[in-house]
Amino acid sequence: MELDEVLRRRRSVRSFSPQDVEPEKVEALQWAAERAPSAGGLNARHFVVVRDRETKRRLREAALDQSFVEEAPVVIVCCCDLKRIRPYGRRGVELYTIQDVAASAENILLKAVDLGLGGVWVGAFREEEVKRILSLPPHLRPTAMICVGYPAQP
Repeated sequence: MELDEVLRRRRSVRSFSPQDVEPEKVEALQWAAERAPSAGGLNARHFVVVRDRETKRRLREAALDQSFVEEAPVVIVCCCDLKRIRPYGRRGVELYTIQDVAASAENILLKAVDLGLGGVWVGAFREEEVKRILSLPPHLRPTAMICVGYPAQP
Protein backbone atom coordinates (compact mmCIF):
# COMPACT_ATOMS: atom_id res chain seq x y z
CA MET A 1 0.00 0.00 0.00
CA GLU A 2 1.30 3.48 -0.82
CA LEU A 3 2.15 5.72 2.13
CA ASP A 4 -0.50 8.31 1.23
CA GLU A 5 -3.14 5.57 1.29
CA VAL A 6 -1.91 4.27 4.67
CA LEU A 7 -2.10 7.80 6.08
CA ARG A 8 -5.59 8.26 4.65
CA ARG A 9 -6.86 4.98 6.13
CA ARG A 10 -5.29 5.25 9.60
CA ARG A 11 -7.91 5.58 12.33
CA SER A 12 -8.06 4.82 16.04
CA VAL A 13 -9.68 1.38 16.14
CA ARG A 14 -11.24 0.46 19.47
CA SER A 15 -13.41 -2.44 18.34
CA PHE A 16 -11.70 -5.61 17.19
CA SER A 17 -12.90 -8.83 15.59
CA PRO A 18 -12.05 -12.02 17.51
CA GLN A 19 -9.70 -13.10 14.70
CA ASP A 20 -6.15 -13.61 15.95
CA VAL A 21 -3.22 -11.71 14.45
CA GLU A 22 -0.75 -13.92 12.65
CA PRO A 23 2.74 -14.15 14.23
CA GLU A 24 4.42 -12.87 11.06
CA LYS A 25 2.28 -9.73 11.21
CA VAL A 26 3.28 -9.14 14.84
CA GLU A 27 6.92 -9.56 13.78
CA ALA A 28 6.35 -7.00 11.00
CA LEU A 29 4.93 -4.56 13.57
CA GLN A 30 8.00 -5.03 15.76
CA TRP A 31 10.26 -4.54 12.74
CA ALA A 32 8.47 -1.27 11.93
CA ALA A 33 8.83 -0.10 15.53
CA GLU A 34 12.56 -0.69 15.43
CA ARG A 35 12.93 1.30 12.19
CA ALA A 36 11.81 4.52 13.89
CA PRO A 37 14.44 7.19 14.50
CA SER A 38 16.18 7.20 17.85
CA ALA A 39 18.35 9.72 19.66
CA GLY A 40 21.99 9.02 18.85
CA GLY A 41 21.02 5.62 17.44
CA LEU A 42 20.81 4.34 21.04
CA ASN A 43 17.42 2.66 20.51
CA ALA A 44 16.43 3.57 24.07
CA ARG A 45 13.12 1.75 23.84
CA HIS A 46 11.79 -1.71 24.56
CA PHE A 47 8.61 -3.48 23.42
CA VAL A 48 6.57 -6.09 25.26
CA VAL A 49 4.09 -8.01 23.12
CA VAL A 50 1.12 -9.24 25.15
CA ARG A 51 -1.26 -11.89 23.82
CA ASP A 52 -2.15 -13.64 27.08
CA ARG A 53 -5.81 -13.09 28.01
CA GLU A 54 -5.23 -12.73 31.76
CA THR A 55 -2.40 -10.24 31.28
CA LYS A 56 -4.55 -8.21 28.89
CA ARG A 57 -7.36 -8.22 31.48
CA ARG A 58 -4.98 -6.82 34.08
CA LEU A 59 -3.67 -4.23 31.59
CA ARG A 60 -7.28 -3.18 30.91
CA GLU A 61 -7.74 -2.52 34.62
CA ALA A 62 -4.48 -0.54 34.70
CA ALA A 63 -5.68 1.41 31.65
CA LEU A 64 -8.60 2.88 33.57
CA ASP A 65 -10.89 0.03 32.47
CA GLN A 66 -10.72 0.75 28.74
CA SER A 67 -12.31 -2.50 27.54
CA PHE A 68 -10.65 -2.57 24.12
CA VAL A 69 -7.28 -3.17 25.81
CA GLU A 70 -8.50 -6.61 26.83
CA GLU A 71 -10.41 -7.23 23.59
CA ALA A 72 -7.50 -6.54 21.25
CA PRO A 73 -5.72 -9.72 20.16
CA VAL A 74 -2.35 -8.02 20.65
CA VAL A 75 -1.19 -5.28 22.99
CA ILE A 76 2.28 -3.87 22.45
CA VAL A 77 3.57 -2.06 25.52
CA CYS A 78 6.16 0.49 24.43
CA CYS A 79 8.72 1.36 27.08
CA CYS A 80 11.45 3.94 27.48
CA ASP A 81 14.80 2.36 28.29
CA LEU A 82 16.28 4.74 30.84
CA LYS A 83 19.56 2.81 31.01
CA ARG A 84 20.29 3.07 27.28
CA ILE A 85 19.56 6.82 27.18
CA ARG A 86 21.97 7.64 30.03
CA PRO A 87 24.64 9.17 27.75
CA TYR A 88 22.21 12.06 27.13
CA GLY A 89 21.67 12.78 30.81
CA ARG A 90 18.51 14.34 32.17
CA ARG A 91 17.28 15.64 28.80
CA GLY A 92 17.59 12.14 27.37
CA VAL A 93 15.52 10.67 30.20
CA GLU A 94 12.90 13.42 30.21
CA LEU A 95 12.53 13.91 26.46
CA TYR A 96 14.59 11.94 23.95
CA THR A 97 13.54 8.45 24.97
CA ILE A 98 9.88 9.53 25.05
CA GLN A 99 10.27 10.89 21.53
CA ASP A 100 11.87 7.59 20.48
CA VAL A 101 8.93 5.61 21.83
CA ALA A 102 6.42 7.98 20.22
CA ALA A 103 8.06 7.57 16.81
CA SER A 104 8.01 3.79 17.23
CA ALA A 105 4.35 3.81 18.28
CA GLU A 106 3.38 5.74 15.17
CA ASN A 107 5.34 3.30 13.00
CA ILE A 108 3.42 0.42 14.60
CA LEU A 109 0.09 2.09 13.88
CA LEU A 110 0.99 2.84 10.26
CA LYS A 111 2.35 -0.65 9.63
CA ALA A 112 -0.83 -2.10 11.14
CA VAL A 113 -2.88 -0.32 8.47
CA ASP A 114 -0.51 -1.56 5.78
CA LEU A 115 -1.12 -5.13 7.02
CA GLY A 116 -4.91 -4.79 7.04
CA LEU A 117 -5.04 -4.36 10.81
CA GLY A 118 -6.25 -1.56 13.01
CA GLY A 119 -4.90 -0.13 16.21
CA VAL A 120 -5.20 2.49 18.88
CA TRP A 121 -2.60 4.31 20.97
CA VAL A 122 -3.35 4.17 24.70
CA GLY A 123 -1.63 6.70 26.92
CA ALA A 124 -4.03 6.69 29.86
CA PHE A 125 -2.87 4.02 32.29
CA ARG A 126 -1.36 3.64 35.74
CA GLU A 127 2.32 3.30 34.94
CA GLU A 128 3.43 1.59 38.16
CA GLU A 129 0.66 -0.96 37.85
CA VAL A 130 1.72 -1.80 34.27
CA LYS A 131 5.31 -2.19 35.47
CA ARG A 132 4.14 -4.66 38.13
CA ILE A 133 1.90 -6.62 35.75
CA LEU A 134 4.73 -7.09 33.24
CA SER A 135 7.48 -7.48 35.88
CA LEU A 136 9.49 -4.72 34.21
CA PRO A 137 12.91 -3.86 35.63
CA PRO A 138 13.32 -0.36 37.10
CA HIS A 139 15.04 1.05 33.99
CA LEU A 140 12.04 0.33 31.71
CA ARG A 141 9.24 2.89 31.82
CA PRO A 142 5.95 1.99 30.08
CA THR A 143 4.99 5.01 28.01
CA ALA A 144 2.35 3.80 25.55
CA MET A 145 0.25 0.76 24.82
CA ILE A 146 -0.74 -0.02 21.25
CA CYS A 147 -3.77 -2.28 20.88
CA VAL A 148 -3.79 -4.10 17.55
CA GLY A 149 -6.12 -6.45 15.73
CA TYR A 150 -8.48 -6.84 12.83
CA PRO A 151 -11.12 -4.09 12.97
CA ALA A 152 -14.63 -5.28 13.85
CA GLN A 153 -16.01 -2.92 11.17
CA PRO A 154 -14.53 -1.28 8.09
